[in-house]
Amino acid sequence: MPDPGSLTSDSRLPDPFTKIDGTRVSTKSDWRCRRAEIKKLAERYVYGEKHTKPATVTGSVSNSSITVNVSDQGRNASFSAGVQLPSGSGPFPAVVVLGGFGADTATIKASGAAVITFDPLAVGREGTPRSNKQGAFYSLYGSSSPTGLLMAWAWGVSRIIDVIEQSNGSILQADGMGVTGCSRYGKGAFTAGAFDQRIALTMPIESGTAGAPILRGVAGESGAQPLSSAYSEQPWTGDAFGSFTGNPATLPVDTHEIAAMVAPRGLLIMENPHIDWLGAKSGSVAALGAAEVYKALGAGSNISYWSDVQDGNHCASRSEWRTPLQQHIQKFLRKTGNEPGVFRVSGKKSGNLSEWRNWQTPVLTD
Repeated sequence: MPDPGSLTSDSRLPDPFTKIDGTRVSTKSDWRCRRAEIKKLAERYVYGEKHTKPATVTGSVSNSSITVNVSDQGRNASFSAGVQLPSGSGPFPAVVVLGGFGADTATIKASGAAVITFDPLAVGREGTPRSNKQGAFYSLYGSSSPTGLLMAWAWGVSRIIDVIEQSNGSILQADGMGVTGCSRYGKGAFTAGAFDQRIALTMPIESGTAGAPILRGVAGESGAQPLSSAYSEQPWTGDAFGSFTGNPATLPVDTHEIAAMVAPRGLLIMENPHIDWLGAKSGSVAALGAAEVYKALGAGSNISYWSDVQDGNHCASRSEWRTPLQQHIQKFLRKTGNEPGVFRVSGKKSGNLSEWRNWQTPVLTD
């Protein structure tokens, strides 16, 4: 990746279509290179390095569990996840539910997908200082690794998919994978989907600061969790992000671009406008910015955003999301539906993308 050079302050959102060398994306195939740049920028300044697949990944898949064993450069680690199958005969697509909080598991199974219950703390434990991080990820890459927990959790999801890919495919389908989570686990689901292109459907819920909401926005959104608070509450983000908590305008990347890394795959962002701490207004701006990339790639119907909900409780199981959840599983995991994406933005927390950008969306050629 080209060196981004000295960072300059810009209160507007970075142009997702302009490469580091200053040239603009002009074809759909150019996006592959631009996405790789965004990935590196996000690792360097926000999350920390994910690391590539370890030298050895082994494990097993059964009707009730998945085991994962990894080794790299003489270090070993292992963890497991639970499996809940829907009725009927497999193999089944599957949704990884981080921490037991995410999209309604009964609806997931009723839609014909399995539920994989994954405890992210097994690979990146909370409650630890940045200098002594714990969990399977840090067993391999060191307790003082500058990589934050969200990327460690995303790494764990990728290792689960590795094992499913290596299985005989009689129980779970590696090409029908989704990921979801709510609150801090919504942050993790957002990160996992952005950084693993094998994930067909990404569904973060109420992810808050360090999740979907634009970093430039939460800093000025009334009541939203400040960047410094999210950085210090847990080592969610990478250590390098600490330099930007007081001035996110100098970041060469923002979450509208990280959400755009999911394109053209399925993305359903669900938010709660009733809790100011969650920064849903900034979340809507991130979704609107990412939608411009989806449109440019000819995949505008593959992104959805829904914050128009009545129940203000955090991580509630909401009736408004049941139908879109079913439709997204059918479309992206079972490949039997074709419902277009939908934006249902609450008037309580409605952002305006035009206030945040000074760039235009190009018409990309095939």
